[in-house]
Amino acid sequence: MSKDEKKAATAQQVEADDEPDEWDKRIFSTGCSDENAKLTDCYYEKKDWRACKKEMEIFRECWRRHGNDKRTDMKDV
Repeated sequence: MSKDEKKAATAQQVEADDEPDEWDKRIFSTGCSDENAKLTDCYYEKKDWRACKKEMEIFRECWRRHGNDKRTDMKDV
């Protein structure tokens, strides 16, 4: 493989990595991806969910506001 071919292959891989995966698509579909990112960042920094109560409440409010609580309700089978 030539040097130019390697560069092209690397560029294609980087481009593919920039596309949202299935997980990202699900989070974006909730309408709360920013709130989710802030909550995740808080947990990553503090390693304790109890220290992220404010971020959790903001995420929960967004979740309710977008009607996601309805789509994730448990149903008896």
